[in-house]
Amino acid sequence: MHKPQRGHCEVKELPTLSGIEIPSLFILNQKELAQMESMKAAVLTAFGDAEKFEIQTVPTPTLKANQVLVRVCATSINPIDYQTRRGDYKERVRLPAILGVDVSGVIEAIGEAVTDFKVGDNVYYSPQVFGESGSYAQYHVADAAIVALKPANLSHIEAASFPLAGGTAWDCLVTRGKLQVGETVLIHAGGVGSIAVQLAKAIGAYVFATCSSRNRDFVTELGADRVIDYKNEDYVEVIRQETNGLGVDLVLDTIGKETIQRSLEIIRPFGRLTSIVDIAIPQSLLEAWGKNLTIHFVFSPQYRAKLEALTKLIERQQLRPVIDSVLSWDQVVLAHQRLEQGGTRGKIVLKFTEN
Repeated sequence: MHKPQRGHCEVKELPTLSGIEIPSLFILNQKELAQMESMKAAVLTAFGDAEKFEIQTVPTPTLKANQVLVRVCATSINPIDYQTRRGDYKERVRLPAILGVDVSGVIEAIGEAVTDFKVGDNVYYSPQVFGESGSYAQYHVADAAIVALKPANLSHIEAASFPLAGGTAWDCLVTRGKLQVGETVLIHAGGVGSIAVQLAKAIGAYVFATCSSRNRDFVTELGADRVIDYKNEDYVEVIRQETNGLGVDLVLDTIGKETIQRSLEIIRPFGRLTSIVDIAIPQSLLEAWGKNLTIHFVFSPQYRAKLEALTKLIERQQLRPVIDSVLSWDQVVLAHQRLEQGGTRGKIVLKFTEN
């Protein structure tokens, strides 16, 4: 990892079409603003396979008083992206749409009510998941309240791997899971899981983590104390044996299926479970009632404080980015195909620049 030059993020071949009004701004350079009136974006034209994306020229989004205009240096692909693309949430998405829920970039303009950022700041954040344009574009507008300064020791490519997955891990383990020093946690590994393992160790917990055999060494390097090969070991039996039947204090479910019901068997009385997936099949929660367990279904909200907390851990090198591969932003079709077919280790990042 390296410390990039502050505010440096060049975008090549930026179109210079007119027709968009951006009121009430503090602008670094008015001539440059004229070049930002339109932008390139990967636009979802219909629900379906990844081929439904088209690279188009679209208006740059209009800036409101409480917002910042960010030149996107990098974004990344998340499961929510391909789930949305294929139509899982079609009732919440209006086509044509720009997807993407991770941003690392440079502030190009600020609304008149914004006082905590300035033009040229390097920032990162997760856009609102539904109802607004996403980050598969050269520019993005966001409420300043959800934006944080980028960790100084990460490049934009590295930082783009953190906001959604890192923020979700924080909500599951800290905000909702209330994980404490010395407690035990079972993390069902995945994209969020790879950050959650690191975060749980930074908190001071004993970490059990499930993964495939090919990822055993990788998850161990992330900090897991006991890695469980879910294909060859029964995690319920392993935890029963290794905790002398007591179970763990917290379970983070990133898998779904029957994971919630089975995990209830190995949570201590008055323990907790957090899940980022819906219940795809009917499951009995009677075990939770009998043990006085707390279950949280987490749809992670956007807010600055958790990103600032993550930044402190990143800059202390207690959290590190986990990146599978880096592609050009116009390779969004390939990126979706690769993530959806499975087998990736870490995030697929789309870059708009070389930083």
